[in-house]
Amino acid sequence: MALPKRDEVKEQDKWDLSKMYSSSQEWEKDIDRLDQLVSKVENQKGRIMKSSSSLYEFYQSYDAMTRLSEVIYLYAKMTCDTDTTNTEYQKMKSRVEKMMEDISTRLSFISSEMLSVPYSKVLEYIEENPKLKEYAFDLEQTFRYQEHTLSEKEEEIIAKATNAFGTGDEVFYHFDNADINLGTIIDEDGKEEELTNSNYTKFMNSKDRRVREDAFHHMYHYFGSFKNTISSAYKGQIKEDFFLSEVRKYGSPLEMSLYHDNIPVEVYHHLIDAVHERMDVMYDYMKLRKKALGLKEMHMWDVYVDIVDTPTSDIPFEEGKKMVMDALKPLGDTYLKDLEKAFQERWIDKFPNVGKKSGAYSWGSYDTYPYLLLNYNGTVDSVSTMAHELGHSMHSYYSNKYQNSINASYPIFLAEIASTVNEVLVNDYLYHHAKTKEEKILYLTEFLEKVRTTIYRQTMFAEFEMMIHDKYQANVPITEEELSNTYYELNQKYYGKDMISDDEIRYEWLRIPHFYTPFYVYKYATGLSSAIAIASDILTGKEGAKEAYLTFLSSGGSDYPLSILKKAGVDMTTKEPIYKAIDMFQEKLEELKKLI
Repeated sequence: MALPKRDEVKEQDKWDLSKMYSSSQEWEKDIDRLDQLVSKVENQKGRIMKSSSSLYEFYQSYDAMTRLSEVIYLYAKMTCDTDTTNTEYQKMKSRVEKMMEDISTRLSFISSEMLSVPYSKVLEYIEENPKLKEYAFDLEQTFRYQEHTLSEKEEEIIAKATNAFGTGDEVFYHFDNADINLGTIIDEDGKEEELTNSNYTKFMNSKDRRVREDAFHHMYHYFGSFKNTISSAYKGQIKEDFFLSEVRKYGSPLEMSLYHDNIPVEVYHHLIDAVHERMDVMYDYMKLRKKALGLKEMHMWDVYVDIVDTPTSDIPFEEGKKMVMDALKPLGDTYLKDLEKAFQERWIDKFPNVGKKSGAYSWGSYDTYPYLLLNYNGTVDSVSTMAHELGHSMHSYYSNKYQNSINASYPIFLAEIASTVNEVLVNDYLYHHAKTKEEKILYLTEFLEKVRTTIYRQTMFAEFEMMIHDKYQANVPITEEELSNTYYELNQKYYGKDMISDDEIRYEWLRIPHFYTPFYVYKYATGLSSAIAIASDILTGKEGAKEAYLTFLSSGGSDYPLSILKKAGVDMTTKEPIYKAIDMFQEKLEELKKLI
């Protein structure tokens, strides 16, 4: 069926943006009001830290300005996402993006001015003016950077140097997007088809093994032919990491990357060590896949193909909603009652239409609904996506409800936990309500693949980053050969002897964009480990687990991530959450063995 145009979509199937603005004219008025609020903050330059009252006045002004700017930006961006072909919407989006850049420039003085006084003075102000207590944690976070902030002249030099950085990332971005040409392969039907980053996963999931192998060789032959260029780009990134960590007086680039979330380096090491200790479960899974696929030898191009075919489905939205609501019953009546608001109050933009942004997301501000953009298409995957995005939205809903606007926003370290808890609960529900053996196998392998790709594989990436930075610090020459050999040996270690680590897999690291955001990927592994640990406690009826989870959802960013996680019964300073996640992985694997 042809997609409807935006004006043909039923109102009840659209999100209700009128809760922000009833018209673009109202939005225009707020843009004028925002400029006045920015000027008010600007006028406080030079006196923010003069007294407790001036600091409080600054926070009040800055908070009002930030909250309004978020709503203005959100309305323009979300309106454009519903119909990217609409030129007026494009203009609104471009205008507000430029406006945000200008505001950032106008207010760039704030950080250095706040850090111009000792933290002891801030503590005096908080004691003197109790109204500042609601901003105490934000001030603590800001002043943590004082020891890593240099003189005004030095900061100016670093700023200029930083402007010259990012070349490695930029080179890789253009190579991987604008200039990439992977050639063509012959698909299952004997037709020639262009290979792209986007459809590579589709080919790797082909039931035709010849197609999988062909796609694999094409991909890595291409990246391997540019191995020296990309290696130079990545080496530039490593040099930047060490330059910034040294001039800002951090012990290492790893410590610098974890500092924002106040994560001890030991948490990173615990993740890698715990996964190493439970590598046998991964090997066991690879052995079972080999048997289930009927292979004498299993190669890297056999890793992603499904063991059973995904059944075709056409699940109406209301039925999909019911599946999600039933699956989330373990979270309790309070959660379900609040979750119903997403449907009743029209937080959700449900279906595809002409020009609508693809994919799905949850997004909102402190003063709006936590909206969801979906492109629901009736598949089991789209039901799971609905549950995932609802998890994000409920996290935002509770954080906004119970925290002030400064503390409501939760950090990236915690951002994927609520969404993944929902996914785990839905997967468990679908498995236990599956009508056929094939469906049960499908839901089990979905869970196992999520753990393989997120806990094991992302930890492998995290270990690769750590090893390469350690080698650089130890003055080991970081050549393409050193990079590729290190990655190849790790791949062998993580997949075991039942998997043939084909020689081309040594070039896989060349196509991972996350390596240009140093020490980021570990958060995927810790996030899923935390989510599975929480879901496991809830599903097994552990006393207080449900209530502890709701407390976690309500905490926003009011404390450091590890402290907030402890409220949910998860202590990431230990290996226990990773063990618990792998325990569930092993349990599901044993169930799969019985079925196969």
